Amino acid sequence: MLAATLGAAFTFGAPGALAGTLPVAPSTVPTAKAHAPAAAVAASQNATWVAGTRAYLVITAPGDSSAVRSAIAANGGTVFSNFDAIGVIVAHSASSGFAATMRGVSGVQQVGATRTSDVPADAYNPALPANPAQASTPAGEPVRADMSQIKADQAWAVNPGSASVKVGILDTGVDDQHQDLAPNFDAADSVSCAYGKPDTRAGAWRDVDTHGTHVAGTVAAAKNGKGVVGVAPGVTISAVRVAEPGTSLFFAENTICGFVWAGDHGFKVTNNSYYTDPWQFNCPDNIDQAAIIEGVKRAQEYAEGKGSLQIAAAGNENYDLAHKTTDSASPNDSTPVTRTITNACLDIPTELPGVVTVAANGTGVTKASFSNYGQGVIDIAAPGSNVYSTVPGGGYGSKSGTSMATPHVAGVAALIASANPGITPAQIRAKLATQANDIACPSDSRCTGTTANNAFFGEGQTDALKAVGATPPPGTYFENLADFAVNDNATVESPIAVTGVTGNAPATLKVGVDIKHTYIGDLKVDLVAPDGTVYTLHNHTGGSADNIAQTYTVNASSEVANGTWKLRVNDNAASDTGKIDAWNLTL
Repeated sequence: MLAATLGAAFTFGAPGALAGTLPVAPSTVPTAKAHAPAAAVAASQNATWVAGTRAYLVITAPGDSSAVRSAIAANGGTVFSNFDAIGVIVAHSASSGFAATMRGVSGVQQVGATRTSDVPADAYNPALPANPAQASTPAGEPVRADMSQIKADQAWAVNPGSASVKVGILDTGVDDQHQDLAPNFDAADSVSCAYGKPDTRAGAWRDVDTHGTHVAGTVAAAKNGKGVVGVAPGVTISAVRVAEPGTSLFFAENTICGFVWAGDHGFKVTNNSYYTDPWQFNCPDNIDQAAIIEGVKRAQEYAEGKGSLQIAAAGNENYDLAHKTTDSASPNDSTPVTRTITNACLDIPTELPGVVTVAANGTGVTKASFSNYGQGVIDIAAPGSNVYSTVPGGGYGSKSGTSMATPHVAGVAALIASANPGITPAQIRAKLATQANDIACPSDSRCTGTTANNAFFGEGQTDALKAVGATPPPGTYFENLADFAVNDNATVESPIAVTGVTGNAPATLKVGVDIKHTYIGDLKVDLVAPDGTVYTLHNHTGGSADNIAQTYTVNASSEVANGTWKLRVNDNAASDTGKIDAWNLTL
């Protein structure tokens, strides 16, 4: 969350709750600009919109809600949609006393307004989003830094993902005709849930902004020789537009509709790069917000019960979600006010039980400056800065935010599901945690916890290669993924602490080195044993060649294995610099 909202990234008529922070910077400029879910039965009474129309969640016991629906009609309201399987009705009314009256009706458990503004007239006759003309791009899809950082480029060679695994993009919509998305897009399972009722018309799912198309590309842009490649380029994606046009706000009824749709349409994973408007945090001691929490929670549980795992953005305000004190961004559909809050107030859907909460990495394994954090709240981290992906009209551009980190994790979750048919959401959650690469806290007092699980990175940075079942070489494996700058005429060391290994290191110690540096003839690279013994790996060879990506074999049998080993890199010339990108030891 930056500025006033979780995603003050774009210029809207009103601030939205998108979890992205930078506008699109396209490198390719566009040349120009039906299945109804079983649990969601549309029940519009063809009401005519009037000024003052507000939306409400009416919560009942799951099952037949006909009596409550009749009471809604009898008390100045109309049923816009209902989801009997979870006991949630979306009602509209222009009566100021509607909610209070309905709370006294038999069978009604909770009633809450979902907005502090009127329902748009567009809800009763929604306009279809624009269908942009498509630009083409020259051949070529170089591996992006974010993909190599999580080893997605290595994972593609093992398992690019299965077309039988469906990922739902719950967002501003998706440009399904984009050259990098069309090969993996499933229109039959796509929908608009704007306003809280499924709209299955062709194209209703299309993007009313750029955000959802960007997210979709990170999850599953096709490996087709053009543009970019997604984390899981072999899986199927569908769009569930939960953002409303004009404002790009994501109200509770829209999210509820989206989750129910996900469950009913077999989505194995959903990506949720937003928070539920208009409240940045929903507090259970507020009668309206309590109903929002309950309604969205039931919908998430319904989706998970049907086999769908929800992945959600932590937000972009550099806010400690484990120590909440104030909210100054709500309500964002009218006039925000500053209010005192506690940890009982939830950022939803990301803080709902069962949802995987994603923080953003900056360069390498740093914390992105904007990323929210919180011990016990953050589950996992992924690249979220300057992520290059698809935008509507066949173009490409860069965005930053936890919005951009989340689809990396959703893609990895889809790879896990592809490699493990029949896996449950709980099992995917567990694998995401165990396969993440630990990141220690930096020197920052806000980062609490251990290297294995802390406030900034949760379980660590997601790993696509491990997701597809690839394992490190035989032997005990240790690695350091942190970046260490290699400057002119300077020496830098990257440490690895080896523990739990009995006896000495082997005579065939494997040292994997990944150094990004132009003119590697400038470099001397050594392995330094815990006792200070130096083993030279590279000694000013290679001339003007770039980068060292190599595994060396060292006879280290005279060295005690346990202790701190170091990769030492000396640059003794001017003009060319770089970094230790990663290195590893296999004992």
